[in-house]
Amino acid sequence: MGENMVILFDRFNLPEDVFEIVFPTERQQVVAKLLIKRMQEQGGIIGKTEMSMFAQKLHDGQLVDDRPELGPLRKESNQLSYNKRQFYDRILTPMKSMGMIDFDLYKKHYIVSDKFNKYMIRIGLLWLRQLKRS
Repeated sequence: MGENMVILFDRFNLPEDVFEIVFPTERQQVVAKLLIKRMQEQGGIIGKTEMSMFAQKLHDGQLVDDRPELGPLRKESNQLSYNKRQFYDRILTPMKSMGMIDFDLYKKHYIVSDKFNKYMIRIGLLWLRQLKRS
């Protein structure tokens, strides 16, 4: 059986940003946001080769953190570096496991997915079912 993702949240201090709930570190949150942004710029789909190039640019420190929320005030370098293997292990694989991203084996491309939402609803329904049994 594969490794499970754990999402811990405080319902009284729920952040507005889903990435802050799903990923434990700010760097992981930033990388995940940039990946989704890159995919959405290309219609929500990128090929396996493009994903590999994204991961390699991250690894080589060639990816620029160009999120709009940084604004013009950020003076230091916006270059972002993240280990390629860790990108796959800590960002892409969890996003696939949770239903944020799908991989089409036949077309060899990654697709932004809404399945994450469906699974969260399913978990809520499991909880309601559990309450009825208790």
